[in-house]
Amino acid sequence: MGKFILGTKIGMTQIFGENGIVIPVTVVEAGPCTVVQRKTVDSDGYSSVKVGFKEVPERKLNKPEKGLFSKVKVSPRKYLREFRVEASEVFEVGQEIKVEDMFQEGDKIDVSGISKGKGFQGTIKRYGQKGGKETHGSMYHRRVGSMSANTNPARVFKGKKLPGHMGVDKVTVQNLDVVKVDSERKLLLIKGGVPGPKGALLVIKSTVKSGK
Repeated sequence: MGKFILGTKIGMTQIFGENGIVIPVTVVEAGPCTVVQRKTVDSDGYSSVKVGFKEVPERKLNKPEKGLFSKVKVSPRKYLREFRVEASEVFEVGQEIKVEDMFQEGDKIDVSGISKGKGFQGTIKRYGQKGGKETHGSMYHRRVGSMSANTNPARVFKGKKLPGHMGVDKVTVQNLDVVKVDSERKLLLIKGGVPGPKGALLVIKSTVKSGK
């Protein structure tokens, strides 16, 4: 069965491994999540479970969400995400999924989140392009550069890398290591960095690159 959980990013710190080497880690508040819906192959054509994370006042829900939570008799949750599983029958509506039930130290995981927003940026920061000369009065330091030929094709090709909005994209970092699971404080320590600012929602799943 694939492992999964929802969490929020707390921040980064460092810990010492058994050999005394410093390990940079991201601290994530992971779970507990509650199963609010179960889908089966017979009724829906595929097998999955929908889980909720972080309690929220009912007044902040829309009508479809209120209907869902009242139907399954589960207190409202702020975040809802669906995960494909091999057999949804092993889960029950209302079941609580804790971080220690899913992950152990040494597991390989994929972490998805929304990257930090950088605002409107030029091509040098956005795509890492080279800038112009910095001396001799070039007056062309951080501009886009040549757009296209004048007469032919007399237009800018689609996909040309230009200045624009940077960040706030869905990003997945694959094959990260679980360094530690703190069941008492509901924390997951992940080696390295993960997408998003502090407080961002993260989707954590067992890696798709396992064994490669």
